[in-house]
Amino acid sequence: MNVKIKEYELPHADSGPYGITSGRDGALWFTQHKTNRIGRMTIKGKVEHFNIPTINAGALSIISTTQGDIWFTENKANKIGKLTITGEIMEYVLPNPDSAPFGITEGHHGDIWFTEMNGNRIGRILPSGETIEYDLPHPASYPSFIVAGSDHALWFTLNQSNQIGRITLEGEVTTYQLPTAQAGPVGITNGPDEALWFVEINGNKIGRITTSGVINEYAIPTPNARPHAIVTGPDDALWFTEWGSNQIGRITVNGKITEYPIPTKNAEPHGIAVGSDHALWFAEECNKLGRLSFVQNP
Repeated sequence: MNVKIKEYELPHADSGPYGITSGRDGALWFTQHKTNRIGRMTIKGKVEHFNIPTINAGALSIISTTQGDIWFTENKANKIGKLTITGEIMEYVLPNPDSAPFGITEGHHGDIWFTEMNGNRIGRILPSGETIEYDLPHPASYPSFIVAGSDHALWFTLNQSNQIGRITLEGEVTTYQLPTAQAGPVGITNGPDEALWFVEINGNKIGRITTSGVINEYAIPTPNARPHAIVTGPDDALWFTEWGSNQIGRITVNGKITEYPIPTKNAEPHGIAVGSDHALWFAEECNKLGRLSFVQNP
């Protein structure tokens, strides 16, 4: 497969783009944790910004919901942010201090689910605005990314306890130990095969877990690639960022991995999403957004 990577420099220096999502408006929305903003970029490259009310909020992960709102985690401010379609930002303070919210996703019934890295909990915001928290069974497990699975449960990575977790709508938690020791799972996504796919930042592997808990792992060819985020692409393969090796990776459901170098050296790619143009968009800590598109063979 031939691909083309184009990069877009952001207007504010050292803004720290981290998470990225595709909005219902067809634009890309992204967090800028160093300049305390939420950014919006059209697929043509036009950028605008929205200032987060809380200073030094530490905005990291970001999603677009079925209602069109943008939700994001404020890791340092201990809040969950919501940017409405009218441009207004609302913030929800978490019940417990220093919870360090990180990953975020929309549940099957419109609830917002998120992880608390320091709090060692899974959180949930109901449409009413009420926040519910669920304690995790293993101490200091460091829950990271979270996604809604095909089984209507929420699945998440436990970076320090080396597990994949599952929580039902009733708050029942199950954990699955990874075969590779100290693998450090981070990003997770719902795959085209109804399984969950995740990355192992320390194990240097891509993992797959079925909704019944069967786990497979696939080694990344490049050593110390440090994969970070993962998403299902428009080609029904899984695409992931390689923070350590400065590449974008692709894995088929059969486990075949291909890697594509990013033009800018030390770009530090983090979040990745599928745009309305069916390209892969990713956030680069070097103050750029990247776009990977498919090139037809002549």
